[in-house]
Parts: sequence; structure tokens; C-alpha cells
Amino acid sequence: MDNILEERFLAHKEEDETTTTTNDLKRRLWNESKILWRISFPSILSRVTSFGMIVVTQSFIGHISEVQLATYALIQSILVRFIYGILIGMSSATETLCGQAFGAGHHHMMGVYLQRSWIVDGITATMLVPFFIFATPIFRILGQEEELAAAAGSISIWFIPMIYNFVLSMPISMFLQAQLKNLIVGWLSTAAFVFHVLLSWIFVNKFEWGVTGAMAAMNISGWAMVMGQLVYVIGGIATGAGLQSMVAYVNLGSYYAIGIPIGILLGYVANLQVKGLWIGLLSGVAVQSLILAFLVWKTDWDEQVRKASERLNRWLVPEEDNQSPVHA
Repeated sequence: MDNILEERFLAHKEEDETTTTTNDLKRRLWNESKILWRISFPSILSRVTSFGMIVVTQSFIGHISEVQLATYALIQSILVRFIYGILIGMSSATETLCGQAFGAGHHHMMGVYLQRSWIVDGITATMLVPFFIFATPIFRILGQEEELAAAAGSISIWFIPMIYNFVLSMPISMFLQAQLKNLIVGWLSTAAFVFHVLLSWIFVNKFEWGVTGAMAAMNISGWAMVMGQLVYVIGGIATGAGLQSMVAYVNLGSYYAIGIPIGILLGYVANLQVKGLWIGLLSGVAVQSLILAFLVWKTDWDEQVRKASERLNRWLVPEEDNQSPVHA
């Protein structure tokens, strides 16, 4: 009888241990999943919205002409994907180098790697620009129909600003992701996508600008996202250097003294309407980025490091003195 009771107790103990192990595994899986989604979801959102801008443009062009739709799809699937693959492969080096610098605490090198990536990607993109300039003879050599090859010459030119958009946006995205700031990239990409859909509808359906309106909307939306990334990076540097008041004045002056007046003049005086307003707002963002870049360039960073070291010593030294043992 005692042996039977002992076996039952042991069986219950094994069941409890199995249940505890299962619950612990579920909890660990749930925690790991939350961490993975917190990191990966903004990146997924960024890739989906970036590709979505191309798809939205293609859908609007599809309502204009079958020839224009086929030409756009041909350029996007052959030339753009080929060049995009080269640039994203080179920009991946930025993520690796910035991630190593961030993990090792060499934060000053992250900006250096970002600038070098811009230079290398810019040179590479410039070398690839002839593919878009000579798209018509290239497609003729590939055996495409004459009508498609002739239409490719005018549409492919609109992709050149988009390529230089990739030169800036890809390294900045890698730069921010290396610092675990994926959410910023995701939100900016989503905002640019929504803005692109609205702008495409206005340019194509309301203003009836056709292919020109669809391609212009894609370029404006893409560069608006780049400007947002630049403002976030440069504005964060200026704020971290203790220039909060200066940044506030720059923001107010750029939008209310430059951007809005230019938008009103172009929209209502020059009769450009919504296009004029958006040009004015983008002008304000451009002026803001240039001023903040000038402030960052003129800042004496050795002096900033010295001031930061003095503040740290002022805060940490008294604390260390208080924690030191008292000798009799």
C-alpha cells in the first residue's frame, strides 16, 4: 500500500515539473516573440510601404494607358530592381559597421560610416544613371517592341531622382536601425506612403497630369521621407549638443517665415494650387535641413566632448567619494 502511494506522489511530482517546464517554455517563446516583432515589424513596414509606393504609382499609370503601364512595369522590373539590389547590398555594409560601432561604444564612428556610405553609394548610383538615360536603345537591344522601347525613354528619366533617393534613404535607415530606432523608420515610411497615395490621386485624377503626375508624386513622396530622416538625425545631434533653443527657432523660422509664405505665393498668386503649397512646405523642410547641417558642421565637437566630460565628473566624483569607505 505504501509503495502504491509513493508511486502516485512521484507521478504527481513529475506532472508538476512537466507543467512548469511547459509554462516556462511558453513564457519564454512569448517574450522572445515580442522582442522579435518589436525589432522586425518596423523594418517589415518600411519595406512594404516602400514597395507599395511603386505599386501605387503603377496602379495609377494603369488607368492612363496600357502602353505606359507596360513600359513602367518593364523599367521597374528590370532596371530599378537591378540597381536597387546593388545599392541595398552596398548599404548593408553601413548596418554592419554602424552596429559594430554602436555595440563597441564608438558612437562617433557611426556618423563617419554614414557619410562614407553616402559617398560610395552616390558614386555607384551616378555610374548606373546611363541605364536610365539610354533606356530606349537598351530595350531595343533586348528585343522589346518599338512602341515600348520608345515610351521607356521618357518614363525612365523620372526614375533618376528615385535612385538618388535610395542613396540617402538606405544608409540612413541602416544607421537608425543599428541604434534600435526601427520605429522611426517605420513611421516615416508609413507617412510617406499615405502622402504618396493622396498626392497621386490629386495629380492624376484631379489635375489630370497623367504619367508626369504619377511619377512626380512618387519622387516628391520619396524625397519627403528622406527629408524627414535627415531632420530627425541632424535635429537629434543639435539637440544633444544643447542647442534646443536654436533648433526651435530654426523650425519656426523655416516653416512660418519661409515654407508657408512660399506655399501661399505659389499656390494662390502663381495659381499652382496644391502643388504650390507642397512646394512651399518642402522648401521649408529643405531650408531647415540645410541650417541644421550648417550648425552641426560648425560645432566644435572636441569642445562638446570636454563639456560632457566635465558634467560627468561633476556628477560622478561626489558620488564615488560618498561611497568610499571611511578609514579610522
